[in-house]
Amino acid sequence: MYRILVADPINPVGLEMLRKSGAEVHALTDEERPRLADLVVDFDALVVRSATKVTAELLAAGKRLKVVGRAGIGVDNVDVAAATERGILVVNAPTANALSATEHTFALMLALARRVCEADASLKAGTWDRKRFVGVELQKKTLGIIGFGRIGQRVAARARGFDMRVVAYDPFLNEAVAQRESVEAMSLEELLPQSDFITLHTPLTEGTRGLLNAERLRTAKPGALLVNCGRGGVVDEAALLEVLENGPLAGAAVDVFAAEPLTDFQLAAHPKVVATPHIGAQTKEAQLRIATETAKMVLRALDGSLAITAVNLPFRSSGTSAEPLMLLGEQMGHLAAEMLGGKVSRVQVEFWKVDEAMHHPITVAVLKGALTPALNDGVNYVNAESQGRTRGIDVIPPAVVESSEYPDLISVRLDGPEGRVDIAGTLFGDEDARVVRFRGFPLEFRPAGRLMMLQNRDTPGVVGKLGTCLGNAGINIADIHLARQPGKDDAVAVLRLDQMPDEAVLRDVLAVPGVESVRLVDLGGGD
Repeated sequence: MYRILVADPINPVGLEMLRKSGAEVHALTDEERPRLADLVVDFDALVVRSATKVTAELLAAGKRLKVVGRAGIGVDNVDVAAATERGILVVNAPTANALSATEHTFALMLALARRVCEADASLKAGTWDRKRFVGVELQKKTLGIIGFGRIGQRVAARARGFDMRVVAYDPFLNEAVAQRESVEAMSLEELLPQSDFITLHTPLTEGTRGLLNAERLRTAKPGALLVNCGRGGVVDEAALLEVLENGPLAGAAVDVFAAEPLTDFQLAAHPKVVATPHIGAQTKEAQLRIATETAKMVLRALDGSLAITAVNLPFRSSGTSAEPLMLLGEQMGHLAAEMLGGKVSRVQVEFWKVDEAMHHPITVAVLKGALTPALNDGVNYVNAESQGRTRGIDVIPPAVVESSEYPDLISVRLDGPEGRVDIAGTLFGDEDARVVRFRGFPLEFRPAGRLMMLQNRDTPGVVGKLGTCLGNAGINIADIHLARQPGKDDAVAVLRLDQMPDEAVLRDVLAVPGVESVRLVDLGGGD
């Protein structure tokens, strides 16, 4: 039974989803918060919002942690690099608050344009002063969107309803998407001087921190209004104060800040600023979606599914359709590594008629399998590449080769101090994984269960003596697969066993005349 620690409050429906899964769920209390690092050691998953900082030290304390679930989209409060090194999957809910953040962008934009907050404060103070609060319209104005992902595209769609011209900057924005969304793609240097309204929807990374600095803000169009419902830290707050005082900006609306919760209220209190305390996702509907989506992702991640929104998988999650081929790749990598005694120096994977989008995920899976004999549970899809680099394993970029044998063919070659192992496999149907070539021999078997792999001379009586040897030890052979090369006296055999032999039985097997080597591997799933 999994144990899940929920460190920040989430919607009760999400908590109930976690509990109904059979997991043991504990919601952190205020009294327990100072002891979070001590408590996390006993949990498999940690769920946070923005309040809890998931540092490298906290991750190190979580000896059992497999998953960190961020209830929301931003993960700047999670040390993703440290989680990756430890093989801890980081999942989030990237679409759950997209609609609420989009609507809050327009709430702030309209409040700023029509001076709603100033007028409200004036009226509440007992003053009727209509002439003072002259605003601007959105119609026919240019909206510059910085960051054109899910939320940026939603903002663009709604801006067209206000009859605005929309321009966008995003380093990953291609012309096809720009045309589809009816926006003009341009550089940041082109966007700022043209935009009457500027809105930010980019994640906070080392590349976007301080993206709108003093130099860039000074190039904005005179009288422009800035809205930030994205991430704090993307705008240099000291520089923003300076351009509000001296131009060219006429005002700003800010929902996110570089340091939260606020202790320095200078920007929020500025008369040209409309400020809210990071409430872009604070709608009943969004909170329900965030909680349920995060709970679903955490549970799927704990169960090993790839149908998740993962932040630190080294490949784009392609859902359950990729899982059978990835499992086949992992099994073959594990099998080949066992044949090399667990010592691997080079991994090469080749494909025939396998979707190119799956090449990298399958290669990672092969590497994970190749590292399993040495690391066991210490390696997973998250950290396989970093663990491979640490051990000096050379991973050759995936290649496409021609083959007339099978469609969806995956060929794996592992090198190590003990030589080289080649193995190839495919799927029969959608999920029936089969090895079809093993160490140069045409040999078909399922890569699952307790396997005994032998190299032997192709002489009469070897198989019978082997069966007698195992039978005398009370070990049942579930199935046996044999192959030989025409014109040669060497052969291979793969036996699936109901019980795993001990060292004494292995010695007896090696003593059978004609048996040259034997390896055991338990790939699981064979019962």
